[in-house]
Amino acid sequence: MEHVVLEGQMARVNGVALHAEGASLTSDELNQRAYSELLRQAAIQKGLLDAGDVPSPDGIHSEPASAAIEALLDQKVTVQEPSEEACRRQYAAHQAMYTTGEKILVRHILFAVTPGVDLSALRKQAEATLLNVRCFDSKSTEDAFAEAANALSNCPSGAEGGQLGWLTHADCAPEFAKELFGNKEIGVLPRLVHSRFGLHVVEVMDRAPGIVQAFESVHGAVAMALQQKAFVTALRQYLSLLAADSCLEGLDLKRAETSLVQ
Repeated sequence: MEHVVLEGQMARVNGVALHAEGASLTSDELNQRAYSELLRQAAIQKGLLDAGDVPSPDGIHSEPASAAIEALLDQKVTVQEPSEEACRRQYAAHQAMYTTGEKILVRHILFAVTPGVDLSALRKQAEATLLNVRCFDSKSTEDAFAEAANALSNCPSGAEGGQLGWLTHADCAPEFAKELFGNKEIGVLPRLVHSRFGLHVVEVMDRAPGIVQAFESVHGAVAMALQQKAFVTALRQYLSLLAADSCLEGLDLKRAETSLVQ
């Protein structure tokens, strides 16, 4: 996402500025600061934080403010422990998440997101490369994937045709593993894979199946995943309610009219 220099305009929550003049922020960063400031102000209203707490122009809260926000969320965003039936449904629907020992043979072409990079141009180049390599396969006498990796990849593996070797879940960043292990596809994946490192064109060359763990052995992990999902949903609802009851300037936060689901 491109950074936007905020010149001549200030984003505010109930009169509190979220950044210094001329700051360079993405819309996501600006929205994150807005939601964080909404929570800080709510903590003051609930008597959890001294009214004299001073907001920071860089979006970083004081230690008392951070502690007060945690206490506020403990009060306002609560979720019930999921039932065993719900846990079993989650387990059955996401077998890949509870499989151990699975490995995949992978190669990739990395288009790294670095400071100052033109993200629009980077994405276009990555998508054009994806389209090109999908016209070939790994058995082609003209290995377009290896050639593109060698010429374009920002990963050292590019010199080896993009080869990453056999990988397990633990070898990958979580968001990368989710895309690669979340299905059973073989070949060049039909869409770009996003990770903290950038955009990846990925080919899964082979898969070695793992062993599905018994429900009883992963029940705790399944329940935790469901609770986390429920917490995120409840938190979004609470933040939307706070936004709906606030004066927002220079922001376009989604407002909600429904009550927080406890």
